[in-house]
Amino acid sequence: MRRLFLQRLCVHAVVGVMAGLFLMCPMASAQSLGEVARELQQEKAAEAPATPSKVITNKDLQKDSDEEASPSPEKTPAQTAADKAASAAASRKATQQRAAEQRAAQQWKQRILAQERLIANLQTRADQLKAWLQSGNAGNPYDGPAFTRYQAYQLHQLKRTELQLAQQKEALEDMQDAARRAGMHTQVYDP
Repeated sequence: MRRLFLQRLCVHAVVGVMAGLFLMCPMASAQSLGEVARELQQEKAAEAPATPSKVITNKDLQKDSDEEASPSPEKTPAQTAADKAASAAASRKATQQRAAEQRAAQQWKQRILAQERLIANLQTRADQLKAWLQSGNAGNPYDGPAFTRYQAYQLHQLKRTELQLAQQKEALEDMQDAARRAGMHTQVYDP
């Protein structure tokens, strides 16, 4: 860092001297301004070291910080064994965590699929009741007041089924939102 500072200081000094000479004797030289600028650039290039610029990435920074963190390259067998044990423990912990996340995702998915099956069954039941009530029941052997009471009962069943269907759909949406908030993947909460 200090070397770079000194190099820049020298370059600025040379540029200052050249500029002073240029200003002091403009008539003594028949050079054009462009020629003087080219000469100054050539002098700067000759004085500056020919090192290409280096692009530093995050990987380089991590490598450098890792190298600085471990000043002694040689480790004792006990340190190596401890490092391996710590690495194995971390690996086991990560594996257990992934397994727990997979179990949780599977449980969410099973609950949501069960809820969707319940909704499908209720929807089928409601469709059957609607179809029966709209068909007019031609050829039905039951005629009269008993049949009318049965129709009223079926209408009541349809309304009750539709109410349950609405409640179960709302419960499904709540489950899906809870799974989403728990960080589950789309395939879990919308299978």
